[in-house]
Amino acid sequence: MSKVKVENLTKIFGRNPKGVLKKVKDGISKDKLLAETGHTVGVNNVSFEVYEGETFAIMGLSGSGKSTLIRCLNLLNKPTTGKIIVDGKNIVDYSNKELKQFRKNKVAMVFQHFGLFTHRTVIGNIEYGLEIKGISKKERNKIATEILSSVGLEGWEDKYPNELSGGMQQRVGLARALANDPDILLMDEPFSALDPLIRREMQLELIEIQSKLKKTIIFITHDINEAFKLGDRVAVMKDGIIEQIATPEEILTSPASDYIREFVKDIDKTRVLQAKHIMFKPSALVTPRDGPKVAVKEMQKNGISSLFVVNHERILQGLVTIDDTINAIKENQSLTDILIHDYHTTGPETYIKDLIPNAGSTKYPIAVINENNKLLGIIVRVSVLSSLV
Repeated sequence: MSKVKVENLTKIFGRNPKGVLKKVKDGISKDKLLAETGHTVGVNNVSFEVYEGETFAIMGLSGSGKSTLIRCLNLLNKPTTGKIIVDGKNIVDYSNKELKQFRKNKVAMVFQHFGLFTHRTVIGNIEYGLEIKGISKKERNKIATEILSSVGLEGWEDKYPNELSGGMQQRVGLARALANDPDILLMDEPFSALDPLIRREMQLELIEIQSKLKKTIIFITHDINEAFKLGDRVAVMKDGIIEQIATPEEILTSPASDYIREFVKDIDKTRVLQAKHIMFKPSALVTPRDGPKVAVKEMQKNGISSLFVVNHERILQGLVTIDDTINAIKENQSLTDILIHDYHTTGPETYIKDLIPNAGSTKYPIAVINENNKLLGIIVRVSVLSSLV
């Protein structure tokens, strides 16, 4: 379900933005518009939807318009033209009172430069939005303490920002945003000022928090690896225009323009693509009740030398080989008697880079299973190794 819908959004900076709108619509370049009129196009006729509970990453290089765009979404930048529809209402038309309530209750923003109050403790910073809402001290302390725990800052309640590392300060900023329980979380390059190791930790922290809270997150970054790691879908911007919106896999495999093709050519696909992207449904499966003869026929028909055995609910039972199965027929054994369990399994969201060691050494396909051991698909060695090129 759509949570945020942006329609034909344009933001022009200058003394008379509406006066140059026609030039922009007619396709004048950013550089020419600036030279002729002194106006700058930040966002140019952008449209997209963000679904409820989705992490939607917007990425682009400096000057692409991504930060201008996210600031339009809570009207820190007032759009020159276009609509921003949140839960069916166009917030561009909001009165000052409605906008204040929108910012207080529905949306929160996390900035690159933490924006913490230096005179307030960690818990005091997290409580700030709740205090503005008029929530009692006891209740806001309870909420802030719970949020504090969720971002891994237990024991730091009474510290001040200058006593914290950069990563810890950004955790406080994230906790402060979450404390108000917003529907929508806007994150403007929140991790770009952090050291690489801390940055990776914060990315994982956000993924874990999002798995629990299911917020609608719009995440701005200039780092394509970060966008691909965090985003359910990614919008790539250039010169105020969205070049492509797709899943990370789709952008890697089907870039929409030469610009994106160039952008992603050096991406390590093994760090983006997951097991679910390269697995396929097995051409043959048997159940224990089918027996060795059926298993042999299935292997002969499909030109394979082993196959997985599942029950009627597709729960993985094991694997049998052609040699063992032929011998089982001679010895009057059942499939259950010859099941092999010495094979590799993985979850659907395992990154390919983590499959490479197993793929290089295994004799059998890798079974992709869910948390209930249900067989979702299989991965053969060539699928893993071909992703390296």
